[in-house]
Amino acid sequence: MQHLHSTTISSLASSHQRHCVKFAALAWAAVWFLCLANIAHAQLPFAIHQGDAIPRDVRDIYDKGVAYLAEHQEKDGSWRGGQSGPGVTGMALMTLLASGEDPNFGKYSQQVRKAVKNIVDSQNTSTGYLGNSMYHHGFAMLGLAEAYGAVDDRNLWGPASNNKKSIGASLELAVRCAITSQKKNPLGAWRYSPDAKDADTSVSGAILIGLLAARNAGIEVPDSSIDRAISYYEGMTSDTGNVGYSGGFGSGMGQSTARTSISSLVFAVSRRQDLPKYKATINNLTSNLEAGGDHYKEYARYYQSQALFQGDMEAWEKWNKMLVEKLKASQLKDGSFTGNFGIPTTTSLNLLSLALNYRFLPIYER
Repeated sequence: MQHLHSTTISSLASSHQRHCVKFAALAWAAVWFLCLANIAHAQLPFAIHQGDAIPRDVRDIYDKGVAYLAEHQEKDGSWRGGQSGPGVTGMALMTLLASGEDPNFGKYSQQVRKAVKNIVDSQNTSTGYLGNSMYHHGFAMLGLAEAYGAVDDRNLWGPASNNKKSIGASLELAVRCAITSQKKNPLGAWRYSPDAKDADTSVSGAILIGLLAARNAGIEVPDSSIDRAISYYEGMTSDTGNVGYSGGFGSGMGQSTARTSISSLVFAVSRRQDLPKYKATINNLTSNLEAGGDHYKEYARYYQSQALFQGDMEAWEKWNKMLVEKLKASQLKDGSFTGNFGIPTTTSLNLLSLALNYRFLPIYER
């Protein structure tokens, strides 16, 4: 992962030769991985971008925001300010990966490496639990899933480190923790604690998307676990596409862009677009494009962008243009954004809501 360097001054010819050899090796590895059809998308998210050129405003907003995150990362690989923990680090890690920079040798490879190490270091080695909340567990698991196969972790740990765990091993342990937690839950979903007996659609969305990303990356996730979680969302989604927050099936189904977007997204990513409740959520979102987010607008944007992208490209394109205008007007000069969750989290959520323009992350594929 580390940049090639030499303790002695070498000639330009030697340096050029080394880089040519490395480029050829990477090119061959890319071809080899692409032959593995079942995991190719998970292995090389930075190498499969397709579509039109990135709009200049999107590129400007994203570049400035990523530069801010890179500059303000803590020495231990985390981000602090407002919310903090492995989930916040997972969001920022995804933001760095979504920019399309080579995660092993690109501009932000050092920040990527430090973020991955921080998440793995935060894990309870016995239970697989990441952080102190299932919110953190879900977003950290998603970050690891998007890094798995893209980030070369052979040189992740220094010789003095006691933690030599690979990304794959950490991700498998995180998946096991989530599944064990679900088995304990009467509703088949998740809440703040891994031992919780109740559930809500917000925490469950973070966990379920993390599990789906892990499965997409090649980690074994039982179909029964996905099916049970989807049944929970079916029960929490009304025929009009409104989605309840917590409690039993059918509880508190008020209007919430964030909850409707979460429900729509988990249906789509789990390939359940044939469900009537999925169609209800998409109709709800496309009929209210200009309604704006909830109180936590950045959180709503994060999910709404993905739900619209998965469900209705025409609606997403319209919504995306409005989003670019809003973010261009609200981004601070240093590239950051302010909001309810603190600067690092708010900045990551806003940038990730734009990341569908890049389409590098496997979880963003349609």
